[in-house]
Amino acid sequence: MCCVSVSLPHGIGKQKKVIAFCEDADVEPARQAGAIEAGCDELVKKIEGGWMDFDVAIASPKVMGRVGKLGRILGPQGKMPTPKNGTVTADVVSAVGEFAAGKVEFRNDAGGNIHAVVGKQSFEAQKLMENIEAFVSHIKKIKPQAAKGTYIKKIGISATMSPSVTVVV
Repeated sequence: MCCVSVSLPHGIGKQKKVIAFCEDADVEPARQAGAIEAGCDELVKKIEGGWMDFDVAIASPKVMGRVGKLGRILGPQGKMPTPKNGTVTADVVSAVGEFAAGKVEFRNDAGGNIHAVVGKQSFEAQKLMENIEAFVSHIKKIKPQAAKGTYIKKIGISATMSPSVTVVV
């Protein structure tokens, strides 16, 4: 599993700053969907100039040729649009709306552990539980056909800088 994303029913309690690399016809709809910046050539120049005040970059496949030269800048920070995590899509407007609302990207580490935000401590218990259930069911759904044996061995939930609580699977 590489970098994948999932939409949680109640978001993560934080608005993400999303930009959209798109054609001129999609600029205004992308801004209305929640993008803080939208466009193509002028946005590429702005980022080449050092502007990096965003969390997620969404791109249309039609403009990826022009966005590709930003790979050295955006790649090391994990902000480069890729089809694997859903940030390169023909429907830029809906992708912007999903990521701005709290679509979560996650990946596993070398030990097979997945670390992801599923909400805030201030969430109601029911909302937090629904987010966790949606996340776990998504993990089960993306299980590779070749994977044998127990796929999820243990789930632990913790707040930032606190000990974890083991959840029965």
